[in-house]
Amino acid sequence: MPWDTNDYPSSFKNLDTAVRKKAIDIANAMIDEGYDEGSAIPIATEQAKEWYENADQKERRAMKQAGDQQLRDHEEDEYESRPELLEKGEHVVAHEDGWAVKAEDAKQPSDVKDNKQDAIERAKEIAKNKETQVIIHKKDGSIQDKKTYSD
Repeated sequence: MPWDTNDYPSSFKNLDTAVRKKAIDIANAMIDEGYDEGSAIPIATEQAKEWYENADQKERRAMKQAGDQQLRDHEEDEYESRPELLEKGEHVVAHEDGWAVKAEDAKQPSDVKDNKQDAIERAKEIAKNKETQVIIHKKDGSIQDKKTYSD
């Protein structure tokens, strides 16, 4: 997960706590689906504000009190509503800014790391959660290694 309640885009800092947490949740889900950060941040902000306007007091309070683990659990709920996301393996590929973690068939990477090992660790974390596989590529695009995570 690229953002949490301690590390989030500066544009989220002036939002109400519940709105900020909802925006973090939405933005992370969008990035996992292949959106780039530049698109995810403003969309997530608007959707979180709209959610807040329509949420009842109980929902607002629950979001305000939610910790990072609860946000991650909610993210997993979204996979349940879109099961095809669970079936896609994670690829570690060379990127202009370092090494990218990208779900199979995604248009955009979910994360970009400065070094390959950090990208591999992030891909493993996602693949373990989804019980899929990690495919590690060399700089030339050929496959270096595969690792499957399942029960």
